[in-house]
Amino acid sequence: MIITKISYDIKFIKNHTLQPRWWKIFKIFLLCGMITAVFFIFGTLKTFIWLSTVIILSLIVHIIYRIKTNAFTKTWMDFKVKESNGKLVYGRIGWLYYSIVIVIFISATLIIIFMKL
Repeated sequence: MIITKISYDIKFIKNHTLQPRWWKIFKIFLLCGMITAVFFIFGTLKTFIWLSTVIILSLIVHIIYRIKTNAFTKTWMDFKVKESNGKLVYGRIGWLYYSIVIVIFISATLIIIFMKL
């Protein structure tokens, strides 16, 4: 059952139109750039901690959105869903989601800056 839900989420993430295609590609380069910068500034251990923090917080946000939108089938906060000709149509992601992503990156960075290792 969990595998089915994970597969559904992966398929949804790959195929959604919530963001332009160029933004999806840009996010990958942005994340790789952030990982590289953190690695060269803070080293391997703090990079692992930073990336783990980003992944865990992002997963929490994903799960909250999944629960509140009933597996991405209903509108909640800045996640907009409409039905057109019996098919779900999604609006672009709003400011809340992007604000949360920025907070996640800042939080992970502050954690490794103030961490004593």
